[in-house]
Amino acid sequence: MRSHLLNDTTAEHYRRSVTEGIERVAAKLATTERPFTGVTVDELTPRIDAVDLDTPLLDTTAALDELEEVYLRDAVYFHHPRYLAHLNCPVVIPAVVGEAVLSAVNSSLDTWDQSAGGTLIERKLIDWTTSRIGLGPAADGVFTSGGSQSNLQALLLARDETKSEHAEHPTRMRVFASEVSHFSVKKSATLLGLGPDAVVTIPVDRDKRMQTVALARELERCREEGLVPMAVVATAGTTDFGSIDPLPEIAELCAQYGTWMHVDAAYGCGLLASVRNRHLLDGIERADSVTVDYHKSFFQPVSSSAVLVRDTATLRHATYHADYLNPRRMVTERIPNQVDKSLQTTRRFDALKLWMTLRVMGADGVGQLFDEVCDLAGKAWELLAADPRFDVVVEPRLSTIVFRHIPASVTDPAEIDRANLYARKALFASGDAIVAGTKVGGRHYLKFTLLNPETTVDDIVAVLDLIAGHAEQYLGENLVEAS
Repeated sequence: MRSHLLNDTTAEHYRRSVTEGIERVAAKLATTERPFTGVTVDELTPRIDAVDLDTPLLDTTAALDELEEVYLRDAVYFHHPRYLAHLNCPVVIPAVVGEAVLSAVNSSLDTWDQSAGGTLIERKLIDWTTSRIGLGPAADGVFTSGGSQSNLQALLLARDETKSEHAEHPTRMRVFASEVSHFSVKKSATLLGLGPDAVVTIPVDRDKRMQTVALARELERCREEGLVPMAVVATAGTTDFGSIDPLPEIAELCAQYGTWMHVDAAYGCGLLASVRNRHLLDGIERADSVTVDYHKSFFQPVSSSAVLVRDTATLRHATYHADYLNPRRMVTERIPNQVDKSLQTTRRFDALKLWMTLRVMGADGVGQLFDEVCDLAGKAWELLAADPRFDVVVEPRLSTIVFRHIPASVTDPAEIDRANLYARKALFASGDAIVAGTKVGGRHYLKFTLLNPETTVDDIVAVLDLIAGHAEQYLGENLVEAS
């Protein structure tokens, strides 16, 4: 079994095995005609259940043959231009090269003596990102597993910074976020022991942006009731609508009330590299903390994310020392340990993927790709707005569009809901395309999340026709059954 350990004696075995795996994936990518096969849970489960994990195949080729049956054949392929569902992007090749390198070397980014150059590369990328944001010379941050963890850590820092100024019990603290903010805000508040009423929901305007007049009113009410306005979470790219809250106005209110300003830019962070649309993030430079997900709009493989802060001193709230890992003496010896900043201990060298991307493509190359999908969303909105078969909610700021099919002969909102739900399900089962779904005003809507520069207007037109066809088929069958 030692022949399977990656070391100096097995380097050639490693090369052959990984090459064979890459060739399988490359062949699959080259021949994939649909984003999904339409396989069902009931069809796939027996295949997985039949695998006896206690009886190894003892051969890489055999294992890859089996993997073809249980995974590769029926995987959902985000690179396909008609995958239009969630915030999953196609990935760029330099990042995948970085993924291969980091997996093989297997550095752990918690301490210097486990990562050396990896530590400095991650720090360099953090500095690069905070500079793009404009957070100032004292800024810092750390890579995380994703936006949810970044939001959790940001609110942890906000809570503990607030506790240092107020003696009130944590349950008197309040977090303000728009009604379309990410669910991780409420989840984080619960995990931080702030209580179920801690998150104050602020209504949005017709463009799905936080209403700052309502925010001001709630901040004032909070102060009048003797509560503590701990943090405002502004969203730069909401999951459903891609909307960007009015950051400058929110920053002014946070300054007025002495409230931590966190910007969840997990989605909108691609604008940091945008050639034409960077101005949409104006005001983000005034944040106390920022969430970025490179694996959403920098075309990186999962995971590649970070939490950034204006003042490195605030990261002390995540710092714990262990004699066997990062003893206090290392601080005075100026030995950089990233675990001092992180909620995680063992942590992958995910920063390498972004490093390789920037060194091969450059920031402008990434930004150009993100600008392309934002432009595509604008064209899709024009199509939907002009098509009487559909109702579209809001003109996109980024690359997300929420809409639904409106039958000409049906007026019952519940029946229209069912037709749209059916259309999404039928489309997924066909494998021809994949779209997401959500609710707006209690009604069921469909959603395009456009993150693939290879998607064309023709793809959008074709998918809209498929959706309308499935919805009308459902309504026609129901009409026959009712007659």
